[in-house]
Amino acid sequence: MPGQFGFIIHPLEIRDVARKFGFTRHLPESWLEFATRWAPPVKASHITGIQSDYNSAEGWFVACPLSSRQMVTLPEDLVLKKIIAAGRMAERLGAKIIGLGAFTSVVGDAGITIAKALDAAVTTGNAYTVATALESALLGARIMGHDIKTAEFAVLGATGSIGQACARILARDVRHLTLIGRSQPRLEALAARLREETGLVADVSTDLDAALPRADVIVAVSSAVEALIQPHHLKVGAVVCDVARPRDVSRQVAEQRDDVLVLEGGVVEVPGPVEFNFDFGFPPRTCMACMAETMILALEERYEDYTLGRDLTVERIDEISALARKHGFKVAGLRSFERGLTDQEIEAVKRRAQEKRQAASPGRERLQIG
Repeated sequence: MPGQFGFIIHPLEIRDVARKFGFTRHLPESWLEFATRWAPPVKASHITGIQSDYNSAEGWFVACPLSSRQMVTLPEDLVLKKIIAAGRMAERLGAKIIGLGAFTSVVGDAGITIAKALDAAVTTGNAYTVATALESALLGARIMGHDIKTAEFAVLGATGSIGQACARILARDVRHLTLIGRSQPRLEALAARLREETGLVADVSTDLDAALPRADVIVAVSSAVEALIQPHHLKVGAVVCDVARPRDVSRQVAEQRDDVLVLEGGVVEVPGPVEFNFDFGFPPRTCMACMAETMILALEERYEDYTLGRDLTVERIDEISALARKHGFKVAGLRSFERGLTDQEIEAVKRRAQEKRQAASPGRERLQIG
């Protein structure tokens, strides 16, 4: 019998409701928010065709109708009840493990309360999200010519579950790391942990305007509703891996900064002739890493609560990475702002960054050439 899973999705913006219900396209947003606050969960699609060398899996997308803004502004008890209702629908469809997508994974205690209310196992997908984000960030850094041992790295949203794990793994390999977040005490506590684990002395900052422009490579994993990273924040030639949903990087960066490489972390190719039967903006056979983690666990028939709460262990990240390789999941190239990047486009970004650096330091460049 194939592994069976559910995955809870929700509209990132209230207008995304029209992806499933086209007739809502012309309704005022205030009407949509009122209606979705009271709407029940919806079966969005049946997922078929996931096939590895070891097993097969099927699943269901179940939509909790609340937008990202509603997830963080409505009373927490109401939001949790809506997510739990979506989980129960996934159970009725046959799911034995349920993944929490986007903001459903960060509300309240990051899945613990939801897991206690459901019979099926629950995971946030954060372990594989971290693994693929860091893989993408390091690949982008190498392509842009950054030496991992000398480059300035930063983690935006460092005190969150994903951010802490990213920082702990990066600290094993990099020499310069800045932790960026809202709480100075929590940042300092994380820095102390990194020093104890790896010997790295990390900087901490609550000031985006001061910290971001110094970074060569940024891993962005905040839970902010609005974009945080603006064009003026980025150094020439910087690499940003934006794992957050909604995204941390403003669209204006794509429009105004053709000398930086902005990547979407956690975009994964799924093994087998998978059919999602739902348009969530990705190419065929690809999905977010949080979705992929749920599929991997279903293929393994590991029907247990997997990635929950705020403390994401490095050991769990290493384990899910190994299971992903076993079943044939892999990072699906580099993407930026919901589209794949060609080698030519990436090379053009690298060239423009080099040209801008040369223009800013003509004397030094002439000296090096001579």
